[in-house]
Formats: sequence, C-alpha cells, structure tokens
Amino acid sequence: MNHQAVNKFRDLINSSDRPILADGAMGTMLNSRGIEFQECFDVLNLENPAVVAEIHRDYIEAGAQIILTNTFGANYHKLAEHGLETKLEDINQAGVELARRAVLASYKDILVAGDVGPLGVRLAPYGRVRPEQAVKVFADQIKVLADTGVDLLIIETISDLAEMKAAVSAAQTICDLPVVASMTFTRDDLTLLGDSPENVAKSLWDCGVDVIGVNCSGGPDQILRILQLMHETVPKARLSGMPNAGWPERFYGRVMYPASPDYFADYVLPFHAAGANIIGGCCGTAPEHIAAMHDALENWDSALVVDVPRISIPKKVGQLEETRGVSKLQSKLDAKHFVVAVEMDPPRGLSTHKLLAGASLLTEAGADVINIADSPMARMRMSPWAVCNVIQRELKTETTLHFPVRGRNLLRVQGDLLAAHALSIKNVFVVMGDPTEIGDYPDAMDNYDLVPSGLIKLIKQKFNLGIDHSGREIGLPTCFFVGCALNLTPRNVQREIRNLHRKVEAGADFILTQPVYRPAIAKSFLSQYEDLHGYLEVPVLAGILPIFSARHAAFLHNEVPGIDIPNDIQARISSAGEDAPREGINIALELIDQISEWGSGVYLMPPFHKYDIAAEIVERIRGQ
Repeated sequence: MNHQAVNKFRDLINSSDRPILADGAMGTMLNSRGIEFQECFDVLNLENPAVVAEIHRDYIEAGAQIILTNTFGANYHKLAEHGLETKLEDINQAGVELARRAVLASYKDILVAGDVGPLGVRLAPYGRVRPEQAVKVFADQIKVLADTGVDLLIIETISDLAEMKAAVSAAQTICDLPVVASMTFTRDDLTLLGDSPENVAKSLWDCGVDVIGVNCSGGPDQILRILQLMHETVPKARLSGMPNAGWPERFYGRVMYPASPDYFADYVLPFHAAGANIIGGCCGTAPEHIAAMHDALENWDSALVVDVPRISIPKKVGQLEETRGVSKLQSKLDAKHFVVAVEMDPPRGLSTHKLLAGASLLTEAGADVINIADSPMARMRMSPWAVCNVIQRELKTETTLHFPVRGRNLLRVQGDLLAAHALSIKNVFVVMGDPTEIGDYPDAMDNYDLVPSGLIKLIKQKFNLGIDHSGREIGLPTCFFVGCALNLTPRNVQREIRNLHRKVEAGADFILTQPVYRPAIAKSFLSQYEDLHGYLEVPVLAGILPIFSARHAAFLHNEVPGIDIPNDIQARISSAGEDAPREGINIALELIDQISEWGSGVYLMPPFHKYDIAAEIVERIRGQ
C-alpha cells in the first residue's frame, strides 16, 4: 500500500480551496469506440488494454486530477455474468496498472482511484445476498485494488444504502485507503429504496468515509440540489458530485446525452458553493466536459447558488360526482372552446391530499381537464387510474388518463382499457412511454405489443365499437376520446409528420404536444403537414411549460430531449433575476397568445409542481 499517496490525497482535499477534478465516463467512451454495452468493459483491461489506456490519456490531457480504474464491474457477481469470475484478480490488477502507466507517461501529478461499482445483485431483505456475503465480495475486489497500488477508492453508483455500508465496511477492514462513497438517486431525489439525501449523508458520515458523494442520477441540476441537501445536513462532510450529461435519449438506436461541456462548466462554482470537494462526470460525459470544467477551475471566482424554493399547496377538496356521458373535453373542442389542460403527476406514496389540493386549485382557476401522467420518467408512482378516479369523484373535474404502450402486452392493454371505462374515464392520451432503463427499475420488463398508432386503432376501431382485438363482444361499446403525442419542433420533420399521419389515420381525436417555445416553427410544421396530407382537422393542444428561473431554462434547454429555448427567452429570464418566475408567466402568456391563432388550446405543465403558477396562467387566459 502506498501510504505516501494516501496522505497526499487527504492533504490535498483538506488544503485545496477549490474542488479536485476527477475524470468522466469510461463506459460511454468505450461504447463510442464500438464496444457494445452488453459486453464486459472490465475484461478489456486484458483483451484490449490500448483502448482503455487511450481513454485514460484523454482524460489526463483534459485536466483530470483523479482518474478511475476500469474496474467498475470487476466484482465476482458481475464478472460471473460473463463467465469471467476466475479472472477477477487479473482484471483488477491490469486495471490499476493501465491507469498507473498512463499517469507515469504524462509526467503529471495525478491520483489513481480504484473504481468499485455495485454488485449487480440485491441484498436481503430484497434479495438473497446477505450483508456479510456482500462484504466478502467487495473485499475480494478491494484487496486486489489496494495491493496493486491505487491511491484511493471510489465506491460509486450504489442505489442501496445497505450495499454501500457493506462496501465501506469491506474497504475499512482491508486497508486504510481514503474512501469516496458515492450514491445514486432516482428522479425524485431518493435512492431506489427510498432513502433521502439527508439520510444518506448522515449514515455515511457515521460510517467515517472520507468523502460522501452523489453520481450518475440525473444531470448537473439534480446533483447540485442533492449536494445542497447533503451539505445542509452534514456541513463538515467532504462531498463529491459527478453528474450524468443530462437525461438520456434514444436517437437512431444510440443513447444520446444532451448536456454540453459549457453547461457542465457553468456548474463548477455552484458545486463548490454547495460543498463539493471533488467534481467530475458520469454517464454521457467525455474529455470535452472535463476540459471545460478544468478551464472553469483555472478561471476561479466566486459564485452565488440560488435554491429553487418549494411551496406547500393548501388543501382544498370538492364534492362527490360520478362522471357520466360523453367526454366534456370532446364537447368543448367540438364547440371551438379554447381548452386548457393541466398536467399532474400521481403521488409516489399513498397520500392524495396534496394532489387533491392542487387539482382543486386548478379547477377553481378554470382548467377544463386535468391530465394524469403514468409513471413519468419511468418512476414508480400510484396508478393513474386510481388518481383519475379520485379527482373525478371528489372534485367534479374531468381527467385525461395517460396511457403508455411500453411495458404492456396485448392482454394487459385491453384489461386496462376495460378498467378505465369502468372508472368513468373518457379521455385517454396514448403515448409510447418512458423506457424503464432511465427510471427507478431499469431492469423491469420494457416490452410492448402495440405502438401508439396501433393502440389508437384498437380503441377507435374495436373497443368503441364494442369488440376486443380478437372480435369478441365486450358488452357495450366504450366511448373513449383518444389523444396522441406530437413534437411540433422535431429534429426530423418528415419522420414526425409520418408518425402523426399514422396516428390521425388510426383515428386520433386530439393532439397534445411537447413544450413549445418557438410558435412560428410549430406553425410551419403544421403547414408542412397540410402540404402533404391536407388540413389537419384534429385539434392541437400545444404544450406550455412556464420557465421558473435562469437555471431552470438552462436545465430544460441542455438536459431535456426535445426542448429548445430561444436565446432571447433565456436572456429575458436571466435578466429578470428574482423576478424570473413572474417573467416566466409573462413569456408563457405571450406564447399562448401566438398559439391561439392556430391551436385549439394549451397543455399546461406546472414547473416543479407549482400549481399556483399554473392557476394564475389559467386565470389570465380566462380573463379573471
């Protein structure tokens, strides 16, 4: 063990007035060089060491002060998936030696961190691996890393706090190397098993780790938020933040990450202000991201980090009513009423109090229909059928059920449609749905039998005629009013037009779009559709997502696929300062005014569940 290096790391992190810069993604870079994700990246240390060494050199040249060994999955369980468990020692040794040689060749003062990832199996009581067994498996890998000469250990991307404690225990038993313990969180800022950043920080502080970290998860915006919570909980703790390059998107069969290097550089100072002593990147990041962060560190200055405030929603409940008859949404659109639909997410737990309070506020403001999302971003939440039923029963407010095809076979699709009809849900918004790989349960089944246009056809040409997919009678015809999704400002206009035309031909009754910030381009898209297929008679409800702050605008523009915010709007929000939420409302109303020339309504998405902002916009639309 290199005791001098151990002391050097601890001295560096204790004395530095700015964050230490680690490297970025190894897996992303290997994949960009033609290595498939389903292959074992770790065995490349033996079978293709040149490609691993090249990536290390690229990160060193970018300015990284710490590089991680290519050993993220080099534990018994993960190697066993590829039949490589007997090569555990060789793979880990080679990983350290490759990194060490890259450092020596650079003639730079750089530390090598032994990378330890999750076991890939569940610990009891949620799996069959006992904690003491997990400790042994971690110890087997960590011993090789320590004996081969790493300067510190980075235990990362762990989603189970019990698994992290097992890894930390193994490290502290095997050696006295510094330990960075880095957890990953879901979109709701909780671990997969429901631990908050505050609880994680307290637990790992009690374990005596050198650095408490968060990595992977979402992009810089979410990591900053979690770092702030950890810092507030344990102010004396050393922290580490290594975000993904935004939310992943599949594009022509490839996984793409939207956050740019410049966007990462913008977060260097805020990360430090939030308590981060080590910064770097995770999935989707490249040497260019690290180089941009390095340049930001070279031009060191102070910065102000502004928290996004959270508001409590007052409780308000209405009266009991059972929805009957034809969809009110359909009647209003047929009457050329400018419709306002507002989106709400189901609760993550059992309580519906906040949900009802928000829906009540929106209803009183004049919203025509409440849209209930189904597992947004593939996160586990209450069934949207139940939420629609509760709102319709308690508040006399019509709802639209989001109905993703992903994760449903033909049997479940039809059973769910029967359930929705039994609960008096008339409006159904058919959408593909988010892939489970980006959500709470990435290994969950993700198959489907129908694409959105196929489900629309099933509903309109089968269920609404009283028969199921096989032609059997279902008793009475359903009366679903069916919506479909549309991106009015797509990358590939012709492909989006083809998809829309299939949905229209299948019988779609209305259209909900992604957020629109360029109404002129959206109108041009509709004109191009008309040139090819004739006038679009299906009513379009254009998406409106009010911007809350400059950071919110940057986050949407850089990290959310499909959203493009013009520079002038970003500048208006930025110059508004503390009045950014008010300016965001003004911008939303201006967009709505332009959309009203060609749209049948708007699909309002409250930022950060701020239903008061949505309610004010609805009231302004209604002239109240």
